[in-house]
Amino acid sequence: MTAQQEEREIGKARRRSEDARLITGRTQWTDNIQLAGMLHVAFLRSPHAHARITRVDTSAARGRPGVVAVFSGQDFAEEQGSLPCAWPVTEDILIPDHPPMAVSEVRYAGEPVACVVARDRYAAMDALEDIDVDYTPLPAVTDMEQALRQSSDVVHEELGTNQCYRMVVESGDVDAAFRDAPVTIERRFIQQRLIPTAMEPRAVVCRPDGDEFTMWSATQVPHILRLMLSAVTGVDEHRIRVIAPDVGGGFGSKLQVYGEEVLLLLLARRLGRPVKWTESRSEGNMTVHHGRDQIQRLTMAAEQDGKIRGFKVDLLSDMGAYLMLLTPGIATLGAGMFNSIYKMDAYSFTCTGVFTTKMSTDAYRGAGRPEATFGIERMMDELAAELNLDPLEVRRRNWIRHEEFPFTTITGMTYDSGNYEAATDKALALFEYDKLRAEQNDRRDRRDTVQLGLGVSTFTEMCGLAPSRALAQVRSAAGGWEHATVRVLGTGKVEVVTGTSPHGQGHATAWAQITADALGVPFEHVKVLAGDTLIAPRGWDTYGSRSLTIGGIAIHNACQKVVDKARKVAAHMLEAAEADLDYAGGSFSVRGVSGEGSSVSLAEVAGATLAAHDLPDGLEPSLDSDATFDPENFSFPHGTHLCAVEVDTETGFVKIRSYVAVDDIGSVVNPLIVEGQVHGGLAQGIAQALYEEAVYDADGNLTTSTMADYTVPSAADLPTFVTDRTETPATSNPLGVKGVGEAGTIASTPAVVNAVVDALRQFGVKDVQMPCTPERVWRALREAAGEAPQRPGTEPGAGGGLGSVQGGAAEGGDR
Repeated sequence: MTAQQEEREIGKARRRSEDARLITGRTQWTDNIQLAGMLHVAFLRSPHAHARITRVDTSAARGRPGVVAVFSGQDFAEEQGSLPCAWPVTEDILIPDHPPMAVSEVRYAGEPVACVVARDRYAAMDALEDIDVDYTPLPAVTDMEQALRQSSDVVHEELGTNQCYRMVVESGDVDAAFRDAPVTIERRFIQQRLIPTAMEPRAVVCRPDGDEFTMWSATQVPHILRLMLSAVTGVDEHRIRVIAPDVGGGFGSKLQVYGEEVLLLLLARRLGRPVKWTESRSEGNMTVHHGRDQIQRLTMAAEQDGKIRGFKVDLLSDMGAYLMLLTPGIATLGAGMFNSIYKMDAYSFTCTGVFTTKMSTDAYRGAGRPEATFGIERMMDELAAELNLDPLEVRRRNWIRHEEFPFTTITGMTYDSGNYEAATDKALALFEYDKLRAEQNDRRDRRDTVQLGLGVSTFTEMCGLAPSRALAQVRSAAGGWEHATVRVLGTGKVEVVTGTSPHGQGHATAWAQITADALGVPFEHVKVLAGDTLIAPRGWDTYGSRSLTIGGIAIHNACQKVVDKARKVAAHMLEAAEADLDYAGGSFSVRGVSGEGSSVSLAEVAGATLAAHDLPDGLEPSLDSDATFDPENFSFPHGTHLCAVEVDTETGFVKIRSYVAVDDIGSVVNPLIVEGQVHGGLAQGIAQALYEEAVYDADGNLTTSTMADYTVPSAADLPTFVTDRTETPATSNPLGVKGVGEAGTIASTPAVVNAVVDALRQFGVKDVQMPCTPERVWRALREAAGEAPQRPGTEPGAGGGLGSVQGGAAEGGDR
């Protein structure tokens, strides 16, 4: 490594500068905010999944000690508007009204029907007990397939149907691809509903100041929230200031405009006092938007050698009761990604959005890409089993080779760069794949009660959301650009103002590293400002792994403009032509000249610019520069993840033995932050595979509303990950970066489930529905053996193993 490379900030594993205050709690979360005269809000929520509201009596609650006001939905009916849906994916999509507080009908358990405003939080919560609501129950709609039948009850009577939209995308001759195909496989997979579980619950504070309002919210999207608050309430956008203080995680759940945010602004306006609301964890489980929830019907046609001819995707996607900000578009993000890294002749994608009486779904880490990757990677394993091929071999026969980049896929996406071979080879070496296969065969030969399974996931994802023109083509209301301002102070110190809004990603550190390299200034001389629409008035915020690939590039480009401005001043100071100046290490120097007076630092240029005593004619006294970056393409990180699991065939218990992740995210700004992002992503993807599921009963009640019922894995439940990288720089931006925030989540779920099925396939098991809990694994084994499943330990001869299942191992094949 050269001395110049050692001095570079990009690529340096710096500890995050923001962590000291975050991990000690010496910072400002929304719930910490205390304002003079502040009142507290609590919401009464419907116990019914579907019912008409016939009466709301708030009189008793108004008389409670400490209560200032009580309101029902009817009290806000004329001013609360309808919560926005910014992604109407088809022309004929049905978008029902979505009142922040229910007025005449509730459509999911947890929908707010009234609120109490009191002098403290506990008085507000206690007064909820005295609000008397009469409901006329209506039928719950909880099953997507049933909901689409003509005989089904409907969620929205005025729509007359539970079908929200139907989108069809086709490429190539699908009929020809499937006609007389030597191999055709069909599978039905379930993407269970998940609850984003951020460390910090949602919280909102709103303060009125005449006809202006300041809102603090635990949000990922302060700029979007301000715009939508104005659209819903009629308050002029420039009279609303939104601040996202330090936010304790989001994972997409805070990429939203929630009814509570709208209602707190309306309450502040009506009462003329600051108001505050913080959700409880069980309240959040019911009312934070949920993720995933798809039924996937997948069909693949292939040649006898494993080459894919065609692929059909037919999805049912649960919208929940209403369309929130991005609800209908999440599943359709998979339209361009179900094909993943594989070449094929034809492809079709059909997605049907379905209304149910459940909480709405929307973006959750990966948003449509994890669902697509799961589908195609499970199908690749199924194809390998059908042809008695190694799962890696069938992938090699179909993936895009490194020399073929840039490559336009069957869906029209252009992948700019990648090397799937290199990532896979490195992963195999770290995993010791052949050694584990040998151990697997040995355990099978010995009829071990604990079987070994190996799972593969070779993936790519579409991130860096997104080129604005691409968003226009899919009917998104928003653009995909990002904005940055770089300000050089008179002392040479630098302030970076970014439209990206952090919630745990390490922006303050990474953005300072980018700036330090671009300007040649010390890392410590850079301060990053974000998350406040008054300080950073322009931006599209943080989600979809866009912060670095779009926001980071905007910062880099603004820095280049600073250097260009400074060059003019430096040339004047050095009495040289601009073209004769070199800029390196934070100083301008006259090319070919050395000694005193031949160079000037950026700090000196900044001081001279501030003084403005002797600037070139017509040059304004400022080095500050703005840049707005709108990408021409998405970025496409990729990787290979390998998982080994041990499955106890007597109890169904699954233990991850080892996990290797080799990702290619292009150029790396901070490898320490990358490690953290990958580890966190793996935890969430593994959680879907083995632990997490939001469950509604037939009456539409969420039965997993507490942390005792909704299983989130702890560190003790997860293995030690082995992670590494290959590096194929992106060609779509000057830093060569691709994004990493969602990669671990996207890749890990199919790797784990493929491993579980691999361990059990010898017994005739072709799938285990997620999460692969011990009971589900045990039942899958029993059903494959033709036995009526009973709870472990209750059937005759319990404890004697799965003799009958294992006895049929040879008939189940060697995979």
